Amino acid sequence: MPPSSYALFGTPIGVCGIAWSDAGITALQLPARDETATHARMRERFRAVQAPASASALQAIAHIEALLCREPNDLATLTLDMSGVPSFHQRVYGVARRIPPGQTLSYGDVARRLDSVGLARAVGQALGRNPFAIIVPCHRVLAVNGAPGGFSAHGGVSLKRRLLDLEGFALPRRESEQERLWS
Repeated sequence: MPPSSYALFGTPIGVCGIAWSDAGITALQLPARDETATHARMRERFRAVQAPASASALQAIAHIEALLCREPNDLATLTLDMSGVPSFHQRVYGVARRIPPGQTLSYGDVARRLDSVGLARAVGQALGRNPFAIIVPCHRVLAVNGAPGGFSAHGGVSLKRRLLDLEGFALPRRESEQERLWS
């Protein structure tokens, strides 16, 4: 994977990070516990170096901010650099990118769309390693019964609920769910 640069930017859900190369966006990081942790995550996970945002990164930031301010935007026009992403993950991310804002699919639905019935767990693992959160909307993929399933970002399922809410989709609350409150 070519070296990438990164910048942080504020959103309604907190400070996010974006990394890019000449080929496109290499990563989108959801807020960590604080800004220092987000910086560290960008450097360590994505091996990126902080720099002023490029023109394409600024365009991506504007689209992401718009989506998080409840403006319809599917982010489909953003170019991703998937040079370091395994091919199965790329296929999963392609399906996830086609889920419109405010709608969801189950992990099994994604597997079926890949003609990989029975690989729902592998779909979940691929989405759990998604380096393009929000752009590849892993938050729009739920468990088969409509439960939120997992979400590996800081804030867990509470953040997943918040992202879906910003898009106009409300997950039903279940008493059995164990989740941290979003602060």
